[in-house]
Amino acid sequence: MIRIGIVGCGRILAAHLRGYRLLREAGIDDFQITALCSRKADDALGYVKRGEGPPQRVPVSDIPGDPLAVGDEYLSDFQPGVEVAVYTDYEQMIAEGPIDAVNDFTIHSLHHQIAEVAFRHGKHLMSQKPLAVTMAAARRMCEQAETAGVSFGVFENARFRADVRRIGWALSESGPLGALQMALMGNVGTWWAPDLIVAETPWRHVLAEAGGIALDLGPHFFDMLRYIGGSEMSHVSAQTAVVEPLRYLIREGAKVEPFSCDADDTFYASFENEAGASGMLFGSWAGHGKNTIVGEGPTYYGSRGRVCGDVVHLDGVAVPQSLAALYGAQAPDALKAQHFPKGLDSDFALAQHDWLEAIRNGTQPECSGREGLLDLACSYAVVESAQAGQRIAVDDVVSGAVRDYQKPIDERFGIA
Repeated sequence: MIRIGIVGCGRILAAHLRGYRLLREAGIDDFQITALCSRKADDALGYVKRGEGPPQRVPVSDIPGDPLAVGDEYLSDFQPGVEVAVYTDYEQMIAEGPIDAVNDFTIHSLHHQIAEVAFRHGKHLMSQKPLAVTMAAARRMCEQAETAGVSFGVFENARFRADVRRIGWALSESGPLGALQMALMGNVGTWWAPDLIVAETPWRHVLAEAGGIALDLGPHFFDMLRYIGGSEMSHVSAQTAVVEPLRYLIREGAKVEPFSCDADDTFYASFENEAGASGMLFGSWAGHGKNTIVGEGPTYYGSRGRVCGDVVHLDGVAVPQSLAALYGAQAPDALKAQHFPKGLDSDFALAQHDWLEAIRNGTQPECSGREGLLDLACSYAVVESAQAGQRIAVDDVVSGAVRDYQKPIDERFGIA
């Protein structure tokens, strides 16, 4: 039995509990969540047992598919009768709690601190994305995990989405679209626009706390690009902006508690990967009037066709086709079983399954700490490029040769 302790009981916890519930409903029953830790005990107690304890905080989003729109999930829904210990000190929970592994759902700036304690006590860990506040912190986390000999995962759900799995197959060597040549993805004004505090978490707008959209959403974008393209990023060239320097909470329909922002709420970036593919991506938490999305979502061009959403256009074929239908008809059964074990199709449940399977097998998950480090490096290449005003080699970010943007953050947290 894998006993899991969770650190961080904010609003995102409901989406993670839903994923674990779906694992249990799929017949996976060799894990239990045996401890919760939050700065305020009531925030943890609200998730333990349906009908008991303090009320959960209401979701802050109503956007379909947004994990922050998930609510009303309780541990008792899928593990009735399991005793759950509640802590307000994560060091105590990790050192003394009835746990073998840790899920870290805290803010960016705590990831490396929680990891150090977890690895010192020999606990497996799954950290949230982005992996760390800086590359120096991320490298240290990976080194500590390797020394401890534990399974270290990063909760990066983007690559586990059904559409991303299918696109990755379609653009693989055996897929109908051929090798990736170009990618375009962008989204302005869909989330927290034009001037709301993102997820009601002001630290996301503070540079010294590693805030900003490039570091918050960039890991999702680059994880998809690295997975689908089957190649590491080579270079990034970017610009960033603070379009809305003041952001607000909404209470009873009114804007309140203005907050000054110095971390980017908008970025534009071009990339090249080592296989020769290139592309453009942009994102913004700003944007008045109406949101803008590229196509029906990210658009990918291969050497034999194009896919956007579920629609595939192949060279020489006049009628567009469904990606899901092509995948169902042509993808090998073994690959489908690998992509969707136990029939699971929830990206949250699949990311959790990936990590739990690594613990069972004494291996590293597909989305390992080293994978999270590379996603973070690509995202840091965006803000480093914008600050330097020049194209940045991602390898220089990985190694620490380029780190001007990160220096004040390293100093803030005492990271050597």
